[in-house]
Amino acid sequence: MAAQSFDVIVVGARVAGAATAMLLARAGLRVLAVDRARFPSDTLSTHQVQVPGVARLHRWGLLDRLSAAGTPPTQRVRFDAGHVVLDGRFPSYDGVDALYSPRRTVLDSILVDAARAAGAEVREGFTVDELVWADGRVAGVRGHPRSGGPITETARLVVGADGKRSMVAAAVAARRYRERPASTLACYTYWRGVRTTGGELYQRSGRAVAAFPTNDELTVVYVAAPLTEFATFRGDVAGHFLKTLDDCGDLGDRVRAGEQAERFRTTPDLPNTFRVPHGPGWALVGDAGLVMDPITAQGIGNALHEADLLVEAIVAGLGGTRPLDAALADYQRRRDAALGPMFDFTTDLAAFRPPRLADRQLLASLHGRPAEIDRFLGVFAGVTPIRQYRSPRNLLRLLGVRGLARIGAAALVQMPRKTLRFSRAAAGRAPAR
Repeated sequence: MAAQSFDVIVVGARVAGAATAMLLARAGLRVLAVDRARFPSDTLSTHQVQVPGVARLHRWGLLDRLSAAGTPPTQRVRFDAGHVVLDGRFPSYDGVDALYSPRRTVLDSILVDAARAAGAEVREGFTVDELVWADGRVAGVRGHPRSGGPITETARLVVGADGKRSMVAAAVAARRYRERPASTLACYTYWRGVRTTGGELYQRSGRAVAAFPTNDELTVVYVAAPLTEFATFRGDVAGHFLKTLDDCGDLGDRVRAGEQAERFRTTPDLPNTFRVPHGPGWALVGDAGLVMDPITAQGIGNALHEADLLVEAIVAGLGGTRPLDAALADYQRRRDAALGPMFDFTTDLAAFRPPRLADRQLLASLHGRPAEIDRFLGVFAGVTPIRQYRSPRNLLRLLGVRGLARIGAAALVQMPRKTLRFSRAAAGRAPAR
């Protein structure tokens, strides 16, 4: 076969794709990134770049550009669960202690520009029609610009970064696993003149709400509701949206005192699934390979994390330090280990189950303990490891034996066996065998 035009072709040039293309080009590879969109352009988004994602942007030299574009940092967050209100700060991660909620017109353009500056070729307004195959492996893409005939480009590897409805994933029949049914709808818009002092998170029966500052002195306000209510919600989006805010302290009043700046964006298309992210001549990154409900706003941070992992594997595989297929298999293992706990946490929240007594007791125990509130907020920001925070030992540390006793015997029966061992030992009794 003739020599390939590129080392890697990246299909999709938004967050996951542009970050991957940038890092590959910085590593000295010949990279082509294509996207049917032209930048700057908007797309549905959670907006939030969680603290670890911000740390990556800082490490890559891009955080200053995000700040220069007028994207405000959020360091303080108010978490209102109805029965308890917590106010705190995000824990530091690699020297970063704030999240950012940029418009995608801003963030995507910064990453695309950075990919070009690193030496990647980026073609905007280019639609990929099909993959090119050779000897059972993906060997390139065939597509077309908005005006002009078909073009074929070849590469040693094709990366699908083309979102949750990925054409690349469909073309290679990437297997799905750990799939959970969609359970929520998401609705958000932007408001001007809304008084805020940081980020705001609300949990109510059958609702989750977030309000965070974004570019152009706007506030993005997001509402999640059960998917079963989609038909009703769609019948009066503004009415249902504002009624939800009215149940969140004075947020409804503050929003009504402002001015709606753009239309509502509403979608029920919120799948939860892992895909096998690699095969002969291809790989997947971002939502193409792993997508979860936006209720925890992890999508952008996950995409940046995966880009880091995937590029490390590609550089090793194409550079000859280890077989490419083995390097990509290791990418999948590392991705799943890093993001799997948040996937489970997210799908659990998105189910909108009534809060368990143990959860209510845990939140109540944090009141008046600033350091513990910060650690709790770190769970949502991806700084505090979920498994560590939810461990029986940490639960006992936060609640104490008396706190566990207040939960009641019925709740204790549902707790993990290790929790019971720890609680009995702390109470001076012999641990269960």
